[in-house]
Amino acid sequence: KMEFTFGDEYKDGPLSLGMHKRGSFYDIVSVGECRISDEDYRAILSFTQKYFMDSGLPFFHRLTHKGYLRHLCVRKAAKTGEMLVALITTSQKEVDLSSYKEGLLSLPLKGKIAGIVHTLNDSVADVVKNEGTTLLYGKDYITESLLGLEFKITQFSFFQTNSLGAECLYETVRTYL
Repeated sequence: KMEFTFGDEYKDGPLSLGMHKRGSFYDIVSVGECRISDEDYRAILSFTQKYFMDSGLPFFHRLTHKGYLRHLCVRKAAKTGEMLVALITTSQKEVDLSSYKEGLLSLPLKGKIAGIVHTLNDSVADVVKNEGTTLLYGKDYITESLLGLEFKITQFSFFQTNSLGAECLYETVRTYL
């Protein structure tokens, strides 16, 4: 799971989509080339940033509480390769997201997008909060397999992000039992 924030890298700069700059609550650093995250995440992140930069839609300003774009959350199951893409915005504008959905689905990814959701969040806090979710495509969860068990994981599910590591840990514990 990776959670990215819309903003600008410097005051009144172009739209960024990435992580908070160290020591700064407001500045967002684009991380499109980050090698820590999965290449499918990078493709979705880059596409999303370009799509919304071209759209001219404003990001949510934390001081003025005005704007539309807030966060992008991407989850990917290691075993099944299923991905869930969640766009989090305010309700300050009504936007047709069908071309965004089609663009995501046309990306050449190694995994498969199982679902795309649009979540509303009008909270002033800089957290992903669910104040209504619309399913744009597929299903609102991904399925992951761990030790032969199937788990449904939603955008807000608490689940080990390194499921392969969790499986090794659980298997080790199982041998001691």
